[in-house]
Parts: sequence; C-alpha cells; structure tokens
Amino acid sequence: MKREKRTEKYFYGKLFLSTFYLSAFTFGGGYVIIPLMKKKFVDQFKWIEEREMLDIAAIAQSSPGAIAVNASILIGYRLAGFLGACITILGTVLPPMITLSVISLFYTAFRDSAAVSAVLNGMQAAVAAVIVDVVISMGVGIVKSKSILSIFIMAAAFIATYFFEINIILIILVCGILGALSTLVQQRKKKKGEQRQ
Repeated sequence: MKREKRTEKYFYGKLFLSTFYLSAFTFGGGYVIIPLMKKKFVDQFKWIEEREMLDIAAIAQSSPGAIAVNASILIGYRLAGFLGACITILGTVLPPMITLSVISLFYTAFRDSAAVSAVLNGMQAAVAAVIVDVVISMGVGIVKSKSILSIFIMAAAFIATYFFEINIILIILVCGILGALSTLVQQRKKKKGEQRQ
C-alpha cells in the first residue's frame, strides 16, 4: 500500500510540475503550448496517444476559454479524473498569475524599457516558428492516418480560412458535424460487420 501511495503522489507531482513548467516557459498562447504538451505527454511520458492529443487540441480550441487551460483540464481529467484536472489547472494557471503580479508591480518600468520591447519582438518570431511546427507535425499525423475525409477537412478548413476568410467558428462547427457524421457511419459499419460474423 505504501508503495502505491508513493507512486500515486509521484505521478500527481510529475503532472503538476509538467504543466507548471510548460506554462512558465510558454510565450504566445495556447497554440504554442499544444505542441509542447504533445512532446511532454505523448512523446516523452507516453501517457497519451498522438491521435488522442489531436482530439484534445481540437476540443480545447473549440471550447470557450483559454486553449492552454482547456487542454490542461482535458489532459488532467483523462489521466487522473477530477483530481488530475484540478492539479493541471493549478499548474497551468499559477505561472502566468505570478508573472502578471510581478509585472503589475513594475508596469511603468517595463512599458518604457527598450530591452523589454526587443525581447518581446524576438519572442513573436519564436512563437510563429512554434505554430508552424504544430501545423506541420499535426498535419503529417493526419496525412499518415490515410483518412481521406480527415485530409479533405484539413485542406478545406485551410482554404476557407486563408483564401475566403470565413469565420473560424463556422468552420469549427462544420468540421465538428462532419467528424460526428463520419464517426456514426464508422460505428454502423462496425456493428454490421459484427452482426455478419
């Protein structure tokens, strides 16, 4: 029993420290934290499968609120239920809260500092590179799945956003409906196959 409790405490500690670390060193919002979460929880710890991480990213983006917090809630809940979700929320929210508290104390000095402006400009370039990395790595994952519908949805969503400037909320809703219909069709085919056997 003691060994189990130690393992459980170690897991919760690791979960908290992982989300705290990711949140503390992520600049640029939710689009940047998603690939870092993938590297941490999928590639390094192997706690979540890559396809599941894609689903988490999609739900986090389409849900109201900050993407980083939404993704943390989903990962925490998936790994350790309600307690896991609470731990990951805390780990994700604490670093920006501490940072903003410190910045608010010295806001005037930060606002007029040329060094701070230069650092922020450099961060913008890094954020753009990380977002491109997300698009490529997740896009390659979809292409590797060899699902014609998924590839079509990805290409159509890009064209609709980039060329026609269609509202992203409408695109997410349409993609969600197509995904739900595809899942229903696959489930019916699976049931028919099981009945034949």
